[in-house]
Amino acid sequence: MSGTLYGLGIGPGDPDLITLKALRLLRACPVVAYPAPESGDSLARAIVATHLPGGQTEIVIRMPLSAARFPAQEVYDRATRDLGAHLEASRDVAVLCLGDPFLYGSFMYLFARLAGRHKTVVVPGVSSVLAAAAALGMPLAARNDTLAVIPASLPDDAIEARLAVVEAAAIIKIGRHCARIRDLLTRAGLAQDARYAEHVGMADERLLPLDRVDARAAPYFSLILVHRRGAAQR
Repeated sequence: MSGTLYGLGIGPGDPDLITLKALRLLRACPVVAYPAPESGDSLARAIVATHLPGGQTEIVIRMPLSAARFPAQEVYDRATRDLGAHLEASRDVAVLCLGDPFLYGSFMYLFARLAGRHKTVVVPGVSSVLAAAAALGMPLAARNDTLAVIPASLPDDAIEARLAVVEAAAIIKIGRHCARIRDLLTRAGLAQDARYAEHVGMADERLLPLDRVDARAAPYFSLILVHRRGAAQR
């Protein structure tokens, strides 16, 4: 009988933001896999390190994180073979995913390759968007508000078109786009209602008004929340 593949959302960075279900499965699975950069440590593993019981087989899925090379199909093809071998040997596999597996999560590329052949369970997680709203004390949406999640890598006209038809937005994956996004929000008259967050839930978390952000230093894991009325509950 095949093992079960679990896609575990482990939250944005705070080890306490993992769900009880994900924690139970993380500790029970004999095989744990997680993404990592081409060199260096895995952030996903670091988040759950204190929860690991020891003795598990660990599979590091090393992948390029640059936009030009992601997703690297050969990386996921190789990981599919590695994970598939364990599943076919009736070993359950837990794959760690920052935030939520199906909200810009890397797990979806493994899901597309393996779900048709093996039992697969997806465990939702706390996304950085929700964690940032909580940390900032900035409600996202209320009543009939519409919320958009917008990748900062989109061109200006695409972002402006989306901002024009919603009350609230989370602009994600800011990184090198920070100065451009700040200028765009300023032109749209939304900069005063925007707040910046980086590394939400981690030890180096920073929460700032937009005009205090050093755009040159914005990391990939940063985002901007904006609401046309400044506060969703008004």
